[in-house]
Amino acid sequence: MSRTITLVLVDQDGAPLGALPAYEVPEPWWQQVGAIVDEARRRYDVDVAVLRLLAADRPEPPGGHLTYLGQVSAPPALPLEPVPVDLSPHPLRAPWAQPGGPARSLAWATAELHRLGRPVTGVVQHRTWNLSAIWRLDGPHGSAWLKQVPAFFRHEAAVLRWLATAAPGTGPALLAADGTGRILLDHIPGEDRYEADDTERAAIAVDHHAVQLRAAGDVDALVAAGLPDLRGPALTAWIRDRLAPHDLSVAADLLAGLDDRLEEVRDCGLPDTLVHGDLHPGNVRGDGRRRVVIDWGDAFVGHPAFDILRLTETLDPAAAAPLLDTWAARWRTDVPGSDPHRAVELLRPVAPLRMAAVYAMFLAGIEPSEHPYHLADVPACLGRAAAEAEVSLSG
Repeated sequence: MSRTITLVLVDQDGAPLGALPAYEVPEPWWQQVGAIVDEARRRYDVDVAVLRLLAADRPEPPGGHLTYLGQVSAPPALPLEPVPVDLSPHPLRAPWAQPGGPARSLAWATAELHRLGRPVTGVVQHRTWNLSAIWRLDGPHGSAWLKQVPAFFRHEAAVLRWLATAAPGTGPALLAADGTGRILLDHIPGEDRYEADDTERAAIAVDHHAVQLRAAGDVDALVAAGLPDLRGPALTAWIRDRLAPHDLSVAADLLAGLDDRLEEVRDCGLPDTLVHGDLHPGNVRGDGRRRVVIDWGDAFVGHPAFDILRLTETLDPAAAAPLLDTWAARWRTDVPGSDPHRAVELLRPVAPLRMAAVYAMFLAGIEPSEHPYHLADVPACLGRAAAEAEVSLSG
């Protein structure tokens, strides 16, 4: 599957110039823009910074015909196609999605690397969408990554600082952060472990248990540093508040009993701790010698079972069971008298319910043109939550 790209260009002041002829790129995922930039340069000799998605011909990713907005420093030599496009400002537009935004962020990152004695000789744009913008900055002392995120992810820098002290090597090395959502990260060798097998997932679970056990004693400090506090009743209130604008009929019974369910979870005796929030193998990077958990923007303080449920989510029950059993055994050893298995079963429908609330938060914080990224996710997660609740009742 590929994408067809229409790239609408604006100049340095944000004035429209027209669109390049449509072209194909091999990457189907809408937020990946590296190939869009490369093909614009190869086909049309145009150097462009992609700002944001303008329109899609389908309701959700991947693939399709996408229209993006890009900025150039000078009008290209070839004639551009006139296209109607609404470039009016929007209050929810990300800083990096506005004309001049990428240049300002790259100037900050370049200055920070210069301060660290790491001059920049090349820049490559990799991703831009409503949840992040990512560039790679290369130089004679290696590569670094500039990541810029919205307000609801800004606590990622605080997590990385904590990991650097409490669990060195388990998270990306934070080189700089400006408090507005920009963070500069050192390069991590290897590749993202999307295809991790059961054995590798088990090793990820062992590593993560050590982090969570260490973090259980630091939850107040993590909350004070800016992490969302989703312990017990706070989780119920957060979920209901985020989901209030949506049709909740499919999960009404689960929501009605959520307070009682979370009280039962509390009685299982596991401590609240640092939760990654999206611990699938693609958020683990490795090179055969070490594994590093990346993308901590979804992190919060809450129940540790949410991460093992995410790590085993795509496995069939027979493959997931040994990972859950060993996860539970570790917690029973470290917290005698606790009942990790029961906590997992109680939280199994709550995990997709929480994800529905996460996607609802995204939708509430982005401009309408980018809603297709997440619009289908809320009802899909609510449906999974209701199905898991039915299974738990029948069991």
